[in-house]
Formats: sequence, C-alpha cells, structure tokens
Amino acid sequence: MNEALLRELVPAVIGVLVRRGADFASAEDAVQEALIRALRTWPDDPPRDPKGWLVTAAWHKFVDAARAESSRLGRELAVEVEPPAGPVPGTDDSLWLYFLCAHPSLSPGSAVALTLRAVGGLTTRQIATAYLVPEATMAQRISRAKRQLSGLPLDRPGDPATVLRVLYLVFNEGYGGDVDLAAEAIRLTRRLAGSTGEPEVAGLLALMLLHHARRASRLGPDGRLVPLAEQDRSRWDTGLIAEGVTILQAALARDRLGEYQAQAAIAALHADAPSTAETDWVQIVEWYDELLRLTSNPVVRLNRAVAVGQADGPQAGLAELSALDPGLPRYAAVRAYLVERAGDLARAASLYADAARAATSAPERDHLTREAARVRQAIR
Repeated sequence: MNEALLRELVPAVIGVLVRRGADFASAEDAVQEALIRALRTWPDDPPRDPKGWLVTAAWHKFVDAARAESSRLGRELAVEVEPPAGPVPGTDDSLWLYFLCAHPSLSPGSAVALTLRAVGGLTTRQIATAYLVPEATMAQRISRAKRQLSGLPLDRPGDPATVLRVLYLVFNEGYGGDVDLAAEAIRLTRRLAGSTGEPEVAGLLALMLLHHARRASRLGPDGRLVPLAEQDRSRWDTGLIAEGVTILQAALARDRLGEYQAQAAIAALHADAPSTAETDWVQIVEWYDELLRLTSNPVVRLNRAVAVGQADGPQAGLAELSALDPGLPRYAAVRAYLVERAGDLARAASLYADAARAATSAPERDHLTREAARVRQAIR
C-alpha cells in the first residue's frame, strides 16, 4: 500500500468534510479514524478511488460521532442529510490547512503536532514516536490545539511567517521512529511551494534541501557528531544541492529577499566549496550582513562572528564575539574555536570543556569533550 499517497490525500479529505458542514476538529478526528481503517483494509482490498473511499469513510465516522452526541440535537439533524452524490471535488485544501494549523494562538509545539496530523497525515502514534514522547501525551497536545482553534473563525488563519517557522521546526527536529521528520518537512514544504509563488517558501525549501544534502556525512560510523570542516564532502548529495541552488536562484531573482533565502544562500556557498579553506568566507559574511538587516537574531550574530574569524582572522572574529552575550547557546564553543585558531591552546581547552558542560545534546557534549581532550593532548 502506498502510505505516502494516503498522507497526500488527508488535507483534501478534511476540506471536503469541512465544506459539508463539519467543524475542523471533528473533521480531522474523522479523517484520522478513516486512515486507521485504511491502513488495516487497503493492503488486502485496495479501493479504485482512494480519495472517494476516504471521504466516504471519514464522513460516516463524522456522522456516527455527531449522532452519539445526543445533547447536540442541532448538529445531529444537520448531519442526518446524506452527502451530495457524485464524484468528490478536486479542490486542494492543503494551503488553507497549513495556515490554520500554524495559527498564532497555538504554541510552536502544538502547531507542529497539528500540522503533522492534519497536513502530513501522520497518526498520533507516529508523531509521538518521532518526538520520543508517550502517545497519550501527544494525543493531549493535539486535542488541546484543536480546542484552541474551535472558537476561532476559519477564515482568519495564521500568517505566512508562522507557517514557515512551523515547517522549519519540523525539519530541525531530526529523525526518530518510523517517521523521518526532516524528510517529512521537505515533503510538506514542497507541497506548500506548489501552492504559492512566495519566494520565501522557495527559500525555505532550498535551505532544507541544502542542509539535507549533508545528512549522510554529519555522523561518523560510531554515531559521533562530525563538524562541517571535517565532513566527507564526497558523501554530500549533489542532486539535492543542485536542486536547492536552482530553487534558490529562482527565488532570489524575484528580488524580495527574506530570511530563509539569505540562510539558503549561506548554505549554498558552503555546499559549493571543495573544503573549508576554499570556502568564500567573505561572501558568507556579506550574506550574514544581509540576514542581520532582516532579523536581529543573536544566533545570526554568533554565526557571523565565526565567518568573520574565517574571512579576516581569529582576532577579528573574537572582536565580533566580544559584543555578544556570553549566555548565548554555543557561545563558549565558538569562543573556544576562535581562541584555538589564535594559538592560545590552554585557554581553548578550558573553553571547550565549559562548552561541553553547557551542551544541550549528548552528541554535541561528546564532540566538545573530545575537542577539549584533543587540544590538551596538543599542549603536551
């Protein structure tokens, strides 16, 4: 059975139920029930019209649920009427659902979970497994998100920036269970890009592809984190890089620069370089300057300090770093790297150790601990 096709149909089926009078939360619940039934029955008895089958099954689930709520007579009467006969309309409701699920009233975690359910077509169990939380916890999170949306007008969904932020959050969650969240985010962003001509959507898609192209080289055989400078570039996916660059160039040609396009341009320069030493660091600094004109994000300033250290020398990078908050994530790691390049190995070893203690993930902590040991070994 083609599970990818099944997930692709979810937004359209939810849209059909909503246009027939179902509220969003009930429609989404009914479609999930239909998906579970499809996963059980389709392998042995595949339907000739998958979308029509899902619409019929989901509508019946919705009707059954509405009838069970005997205290809500008005809804019962409304759904007693049989749905219109004939073929299911081909309206694509994906774009509407993207914006609805990324409503500003939702927390980022709730928006991500609801997007994966309603737009991505994943089951609660799949999402919970990917996020390494109990299924009941994820079910509560999704239910809470739908309750928050229940009293809101469906014609006033979230703004584009929120949609893109949610998709990028999904991408950065990594990989777990039977759902590759990075690949899922790329799939959803492709669909969004196909529904809108916004250059920032294309910029985000390009950024994801360029980062994803390096996936195979990010971890060593033993699971250790491999920094960019040490990655085996022959393992980078040149097809994804070429696609990302092509999409980015088309977006930049629209002359409506946004944050994701600027980030993708930086990623493209890294992807194009044969090695760290041959990277066009001057141009990367220029793109960071463009990015800072679009956002005051301190993490951007931190990354710019690294680029300045590469383009103009470690002392220039340290000067840039001195203007930033030492409490920033990765500040100590960046300082350690620049101090090592400046030749102060004893101080660098101490800073690497500090950075390891402040690391928020085991792979990063292990990497920084090894860096501290490496530098101490060089001192002896």
